[in-house]
Amino acid sequence: MGGGHERPPGRWGAAECRYGVPVTSRGRDRSPDRRPEFAAAGRGVPSGEPNLLVGLRADDVLTSPIATTSGADVTDTVQKRQVRKHRAGRLPGRQDWSSWPHYQAAKAGFRGYWYPVCFSSQVGEKPRQVTLLGERLFVIRDNGKVFGMKDRCPHRGVPLSYGNKQFPGTVSCVYHGWTFDLETGDLKAAITDGPQSPICGKVTQPTYDVEERLGMVWVYVGDGEKPHPIDEQLPEELVSNAAVLGARIQPREGNWRFACENGYDEGHAKYLHRTALWRLFKPMPVWNTTRIVKRGRWIYRVQQEQFWDADFPGLGHWSGKAWYKLRPPKETKNIGNTSTHRETNPVIAAQEFPGFASVSMPGVLRIAYPTFIHYEFYTPVDEDNHLYVGVMADFKKGLKTLPFYAKYLGAVRWLFHGQFSGQDKWMVEVTDAPPEKLYRPDDSLLQWRKLAEDVTEDRVDRLRAEGIELADD
Repeated sequence: MGGGHERPPGRWGAAECRYGVPVTSRGRDRSPDRRPEFAAAGRGVPSGEPNLLVGLRADDVLTSPIATTSGADVTDTVQKRQVRKHRAGRLPGRQDWSSWPHYQAAKAGFRGYWYPVCFSSQVGEKPRQVTLLGERLFVIRDNGKVFGMKDRCPHRGVPLSYGNKQFPGTVSCVYHGWTFDLETGDLKAAITDGPQSPICGKVTQPTYDVEERLGMVWVYVGDGEKPHPIDEQLPEELVSNAAVLGARIQPREGNWRFACENGYDEGHAKYLHRTALWRLFKPMPVWNTTRIVKRGRWIYRVQQEQFWDADFPGLGHWSGKAWYKLRPPKETKNIGNTSTHRETNPVIAAQEFPGFASVSMPGVLRIAYPTFIHYEFYTPVDEDNHLYVGVMADFKKGLKTLPFYAKYLGAVRWLFHGQFSGQDKWMVEVTDAPPEKLYRPDDSLLQWRKLAEDVTEDRVDRLRAEGIELADD
């Protein structure tokens, strides 16, 4: 088991890369971006490299460095990351992304995580083909349980998803009837060679670990390690509390990293979405100041000040207010952003979220409103495509859930998961980065990349400790 035991040639995982960057059989780096001065700088900004955050002083690169709620965590992080000494208030950044080698290499996604691939209702006793992190597999239900298997018959390379169940607990290839056990992947029969075929017991098909949560099927893609419990990866409040959900899964073009960065991006929401029907009657700040707070495995964007009007020298006045919009709130809020709700759902209030928007690995966005929480999961299909998985959760119970269903089916599904999210879809499809030049609001993107880099480095260390050897530089 373990998820994708046998990876297609050319797919780089922990066993074939160092720091997430592909290496040759001799162990030398094939990336043109890994130059000696970069390596010597301990992944910092190479000597002579210009700063990418334009319009800022050299000592002002990031005005809102990650804060943490635990001094012990800071000490531990510093001890583990001596190789990553950065100037206070700064994060490294290069136009080619090589400051984040793991992140740069994760074009098709990060291994070692559970990903939602479809709704549970979409999986029956016929194989359903799925592409995940560039790997072709299929999911199928047998006796109520969902299984996953590599979608290539080892006999002649025909997709097993073209086949079906000829015997309980198995799938048979449509071509010659090779029949595999769904649980173990063992070849149980070669129908066209009779019951005593000598090939049986000599072939095993790679399988994937599969779970069902939140009405969806989740698949784990790893490097042979035992998968962590899926509940450790899901948002904590969804695991420990009952909730009613409204969800949408949509195939989209564009790299999954662009989608995740768009979701957590501070700057675009106030400008791009000002025309969205979802925000039409709500005031939108022109700009705001924020800081990033790390708590557990999440980083939170904490709003400090919001500015609703601004005069741009030589250009004119710009305002996020209008006669048809609600009045801006008198104080800056971090639950609900510009919402006017006076009461917060007790479950949401109990979480004590430091900020309105938060993100965690492997690319999970959480937006906390007073009465519901919106989540986005970005499932990598391949380097150029992803699944947008939008989930809206309400923590009411009983008959109190009826208004949520009515609101979601009657409006939110179309206004938020449709038109509002459609603007993001458009931008992700046309994003062409790197290269890139960043500005102050891109702090949130840099902090997300740093989180991804640090967490992946920890995973690399953990795999080594478990005896999974990695290629050397």
